[in-house]
Amino acid sequence: MIINRIADIFLIIGICFCFIYFKTLDYVVIFSLVPHMFNIYINLFGFSFKLLNIINICFLIGAMGKSAQIGLHIWLPDAMEGPTPVSSLLHAATMVTAGIFLLLRCSIFIEYSIISAYICFIGIATALFFAIVSSFQYDIKKIIAYSTCSQLGYMFFSCGISQYQIVIFHLFNHAFFKALLFLGAGSIIHALSDEQDIRKMGNLVKRLPFTYICLVIGSLAIVGFPFLTGFYSKDIILELALSRYILDGYFIYSLAILTAYFTSVYSCRLLLIVFYKNINSFYKNYIFVEECGIEMFLSLFLLTFITIFIGFVSHDLFIGSGTYMWGNTLYTSSTNFCFTDIHFLPA
Repeated sequence: MIINRIADIFLIIGICFCFIYFKTLDYVVIFSLVPHMFNIYINLFGFSFKLLNIINICFLIGAMGKSAQIGLHIWLPDAMEGPTPVSSLLHAATMVTAGIFLLLRCSIFIEYSIISAYICFIGIATALFFAIVSSFQYDIKKIIAYSTCSQLGYMFFSCGISQYQIVIFHLFNHAFFKALLFLGAGSIIHALSDEQDIRKMGNLVKRLPFTYICLVIGSLAIVGFPFLTGFYSKDIILELALSRYILDGYFIYSLAILTAYFTSVYSCRLLLIVFYKNINSFYKNYIFVEECGIEMFLSLFLLTFITIFIGFVSHDLFIGSGTYMWGNTLYTSSTNFCFTDIHFLPA
């Protein structure tokens, strides 16, 4: 609650600045006035600041709190005390993407200020740090929660390099495979009578074969295995980072590749310990482990099916020069447009 209130305070301050200087809170009016407010300065604490930079910083801190970026992230792993279906819906797909959506909606603010470099740095630091943290966790839900923080970092730094279409596409894809991973973890926890410590699990591939298949597909999707859902958005994020042809582009690309490596590490570690390691609990607990009921079976099956195909089916709709889905909703300045360059990268 406290972390979210910190984000809310800055969000309200940013809204107040918008209302004072733009005289309205209507998106259309504000966005049309942004180019004319480029050189407006305000005095705060004896110093002179650009108005757009101040509003952007307030919105950025608000987005960091809502989307669990580094420094304001601690609420998300602690929220794993809640029921698994709640984690699957709120902490994988809907609530944590509110900050990302704020940045997307206010893309014209980002394009007209210096804030994009900071968004880039915060996003890639979050992605890498939490991928490493996730590789050392033992609570099955916290592994997936830190994984969510890492993927949100990917979306953040994509906002920083002005690739807003890709952010929405990765956000859309991430909702499916992360919900699948959470519900798969819930199926394991339910089968083991509410046990969440992976050190007390093992050899479950024989007892929970369907859950194992679901988690393998979800894990392959999150690491970007070719032709699964995560591949279509994650691969293009990495290509766009490399396409910037400036020092920060190569630096961010290197860190993003390292993040992708650690994503593979924690995904494989989870599967190997839970499903293949020798069982580390009483045998009498193990023999009563059985697959989930029909309701959980249907949910997992549906999400698995979508996770395999949705990226391929929807990638032409969401991204590319030929799609008109977003119209004028997402503003990208011509200097930051590098969508054609990804087709000419060296192998």
